[in-house]
Amino acid sequence: MSAIVLGVSGSASIYKACDLASQLTQSGHSVHTVMTHRAAELVSPQLFEAVTGEAPYVDEFGEDRRGAMDHIELARQAEVFLVAPMTGDLAARLALGIADDLVTTVSLAIQAGIPRLACPAMNPNMLAHPAVRRNLTTLVEDGWEVMEPGVGHVACGEEGAGRLPEPAEILTRVGELLGQ
Repeated sequence: MSAIVLGVSGSASIYKACDLASQLTQSGHSVHTVMTHRAAELVSPQLFEAVTGEAPYVDEFGEDRRGAMDHIELARQAEVFLVAPMTGDLAARLALGIADDLVTTVSLAIQAGIPRLACPAMNPNMLAHPAVRRNLTTLVEDGWEVMEPGVGHVACGEEGAGRLPEPAEILTRVGELLGQ
């Protein structure tokens, strides 16, 4: 089917990203996971490898480096660039064009016309903060599609908007973006 580059940041909802990666793979997609360092602290990259059959990318440099231009190779392969979950921190860095890790450098290397789908997940107060809202608006203006977070109980114990959309919802939207 299609090549999906899945950017994963360090949100408590990362467990859903593992399920999402599995569902994308089971649907026949090739899933190339790119994790922020914070994401790799929450969940072992080996879990994403187990559910996708592909070793995830975490570092641009060092032992895990596969080539001189991993960010370019990943961007060339992507038929959809999906970020789930997207933290407030990652939204800010992407909105500002800061390329300080592999997820953000891949983002800058994605060719025009390739769908970019962001799935924010964070505390309701963080999501409502003017800086986060401004960054999400900037991403939309830059051509990203931003899925609305779900409403309900979030990891910190609060209620409200901020839940990562369910993997099935994200999978459906990815299929739509691919014309499937």
